[in-house]
Amino acid sequence: MSDPNTKTPTILVIDDDAEIRYSLSRVLSSRQYAVIEAPSGEQGIALVKKGPAPDLVFLDVRMGGMSGIEALQHIRSANPKQLVVLMTAFGTAQTAIEAMKYGAFDYVMKPFDPAKVLALAENALKAHADMRAVSDYKPTINADDYREGIVGSSAVMQDVFKVIGQVTASDVTVMITGESGTGKELVARSIWKHSHRSAKPFIAVNCAAIPDNLIESELFGHEKGSFTGATGQRLGKFELCDGGSIFLDEIGDMALATQTKILRVLQQGEIQRVGGTDTIRVDVRIIAATNKDLEQMVKAKTFREDLYYRLNVVRIKMPPLRERDDDIPQIVDFCLQTLVKQKKSRVSKVSPEAMAVLVRHNWPGNVRELENVIYRSAVIAQGDAILVKDLPVEIRGAVESSAPAPALPAAVPVAEAAPEIPPPVAVPVPPTVPPAAAVAAAPALTLAAALDAAFAELAAADEPILPRLEREFIARALAAEGGDETKAAKRLGLTKAALQKRAKDA
Repeated sequence: MSDPNTKTPTILVIDDDAEIRYSLSRVLSSRQYAVIEAPSGEQGIALVKKGPAPDLVFLDVRMGGMSGIEALQHIRSANPKQLVVLMTAFGTAQTAIEAMKYGAFDYVMKPFDPAKVLALAENALKAHADMRAVSDYKPTINADDYREGIVGSSAVMQDVFKVIGQVTASDVTVMITGESGTGKELVARSIWKHSHRSAKPFIAVNCAAIPDNLIESELFGHEKGSFTGATGQRLGKFELCDGGSIFLDEIGDMALATQTKILRVLQQGEIQRVGGTDTIRVDVRIIAATNKDLEQMVKAKTFREDLYYRLNVVRIKMPPLRERDDDIPQIVDFCLQTLVKQKKSRVSKVSPEAMAVLVRHNWPGNVRELENVIYRSAVIAQGDAILVKDLPVEIRGAVESSAPAPALPAAVPVAEAAPEIPPPVAVPVPPTVPPAAAVAAAPALTLAAALDAAFAELAAADEPILPRLEREFIARALAAEGGDETKAAKRLGLTKAALQKRAKDA
C-alpha cells in the first residue's frame, strides 16, 4: 500500500458512506497523507491482507454487512501491529469498551472535528513510527540471571550486594532502612537464601498491618481462652520459624510493649505465648526493616533505645530509585521478561522515548511504583512494545504538555472551496477558516467566476448539485458565525429549526 521509496504515511478509510469517506479523505489529504478508501469491512480487510499494510486505518463501527468491531478483529488478527481508529456516532460505554478490548488505538465521534481528527492521526502515526523504531530492541539483562529479583548494576547497589554477601555467613541481626518500595524484603530474602538457614522457613511479618492488640498473638502465639475468640492454642510466627529467619517489616510501627518482648527474644532466645506461663526456646534470626528515622524515634521515646542497638548491628541502606536511575532500564527489562514468563503479557520491548520518560521520572514510590507502571503499561500496549502513549498520564504528562498542538488545515480560496471543504454533517468546517479569509486569498475572483467553477466541478460529479451546495453553504455559515446556529440561520434566511433539520437531513 505505501510506497517503500516514500515516507508519506498511508491511511485506509473504511466506511460504507461515500460522503463520510470523501469528507475524511479531504481532511487527511490536507496533511499530504496518502488516503485510500474501502466501502465495506470485507474490502478493507482484503486491502490490509493484500499489503503492504497501511500505516493507519479509520474504520466505521456501523456498516452494512460486516460490522466495524468484526472487521477490527479480522484486521488485528491478520496484522496484530495494525493501528485502527474506530469511527462512531454512538458514544456508548459498550462501543468504547469493545473498541479497546479488541485492540483499537482509539475511537472518534461523528460528526468529526477536523482538528481532532488530524491530531488523532498524528498521534497514531507517531505510535506507528515508534513501533518500527523498537524492532531492533536489545534487552539490557537476562531476567534468569536475577532470580532473587534484586536488579541493578549501579555503584550504590554494588555496595548493597557486598554487604549482603558479608552478613550471610553469620547470624548477625540486620537492619534494612530505606523508603517504601525500594526492595527491603528482597534484600532480607536474599540474606536468608544465602545463609546456612536457607533450608528452614523464612517468614515476613508486616508490623504496620497488624493491630497492636493482635500482633503479640501473631508473633508469639496464644493459649486457648487467653482472650475472647481464642478458641484453641495457636503457634506464633517465631515458633513456626524456629531454625529459620523472620523478617519484621516496618518495625518502627511496633508498639512499645511488643518491642520489649522482641528484645527478650534477641537477648534470651525465649518467648511466651499470650496467656501462657511456659517459656519456649526459639532459634530465629531476626532481620528488621523500616522507612522511619529510628534515631529520632529513640530521642522521642517512641522506640526503645536498647532494642534499636540490638537490631542495628549491621545496617543496609536501600537507595531510592531516583539515586540510581541508571538501573531503571535493567529493572524495566526484568519486569517485562518476568511478565512474559508468567504469561501475563506479550510485551517485551520499550520504545526509546518511553524509556527516556521512565528514566526522567522521580519515582516517589520507588521500584514498587515502577513495577506497577510497567505492568499497567504492558496491559495497555497494543503491540509488543510499550510506547509513551501507554504510560500513565501522570508519568507522561510533562512530555505531552510540552508538545506543540497540531495546526488546522490551511485556508483555501473560494474557487477551490467546494472540493476541499467536507460536508457539514460529517466534518464541520473549523471556525478558524471563515469565508472572508478565503475571499481575501483570491481578491481578483468574481462571484460569477467562482460559481461557474463550482458548478462545473459539481456537474461533473456523480451527485445532485443543490443538496451539495446546501451542505456547503450551511457549513460556511456556521463557520462564519463561530458555530452559533441562530446567527447562521439568520445569515441564510432560515429559522434555526429549519437549519437544524436541513443539516440533519443532508
